[in-house]
Amino acid sequence: MDLTREQVLTHRLHAHGLVERVGAPADIAVLDLGVQNSPPGSLPLALSARLQTPLGPADDLTDGGELTQVWSHRGAPHLHRTADLAALAAACWPRDDADAAARLGWQKARLAEAGGAARAAFRTVADAVRSVLTAPMTKADLSTAVTAVVPAELSPYCSGCGVQHVGEQLLRVTGLAAGVRLRGSRPLVLEPIPGRPGPPADADAGTVALQRSYLRFFAPSTEVEIAAFLGTSRSAAAADRPRDLVAVRVGGRSAAAPPEIVDAVLAAEPEPVVRLLPPSDPWLQSRDREVLVPDAALRKAIWKPIGSPGVVLSGIDVVGTWRAKQKGRTLRLEIAWSGRRVDLGEEPERLAAVRGSAGVEVV
Repeated sequence: MDLTREQVLTHRLHAHGLVERVGAPADIAVLDLGVQNSPPGSLPLALSARLQTPLGPADDLTDGGELTQVWSHRGAPHLHRTADLAALAAACWPRDDADAAARLGWQKARLAEAGGAARAAFRTVADAVRSVLTAPMTKADLSTAVTAVVPAELSPYCSGCGVQHVGEQLLRVTGLAAGVRLRGSRPLVLEPIPGRPGPPADADAGTVALQRSYLRFFAPSTEVEIAAFLGTSRSAAAADRPRDLVAVRVGGRSAAAPPEIVDAVLAAEPEPVVRLLPPSDPWLQSRDREVLVPDAALRKAIWKPIGSPGVVLSGIDVVGTWRAKQKGRTLRLEIAWSGRRVDLGEEPERLAAVRGSAGVEVV
């Protein structure tokens, strides 16, 4: 079956909650998969793009306990529904050494240094974190405490820090299974999750449900794209790939989607919405970037290794990028158009409200 880029992204616009705004953060659909918070401060902007009333700078999203911020997909900080954490911890646990090594980015040399048992390293560090994190700590303090109790092969020399410490990615990808939640940003505080979910026992939970959640928001997709989002290899993710997917083509590119998603794609109606989305917004998390942004130069401007800008979304198209700087009590919003200019409406004022600015200047 052939689908057009317009059909695919129109459905995605609705699925991501960028058409109909909701009243409460917990009602935001993309929380089923999680909303990333990096760079720090992007999370309230991503949520506010989907809320009827934007969040304020003092709003604590985790205060009521319904939502929790943790290290989850790829070790990045994400906001999730607290009720989902136990299942998520199990899904983020590697099924074997190859899966664990892929999640850590360990090559053969590093794997040999650690004794070859990458999955055992997950459990060792998760157990260590659980034993030392009994009260709020900074990440530096937690790293120091964990380093003191894990085997030396899991604490390589870090040239940036000038000391040996437990690997940063290893600490992050085991954090959820160890029952770690994130609070604040400057400084970032790590706390035990009440009723910690814990790592799974010998049975492998797998990623079937997680892959289905990804496909709800990013279908059609390929095995490689799903694996990249999960932070693992294609072979590790393939074992849990849903079996009922329908093969489709999008602009000559082969992919697949659940049958109900194909039906929804065909039925989706275009909407002329305009949104200012932050870096790492769920809209930008899909791995089919050529579909999302066909222009190669614009893709290069959006997805940078460090310091990515936000984007101006008009309907299904990214028509520009934005950066914001605080000047006194005024937010200076700098727009770089990629060709077609659009009316931003109240979006700059909404962004200023999230940042706690008294006004906004659009340049």
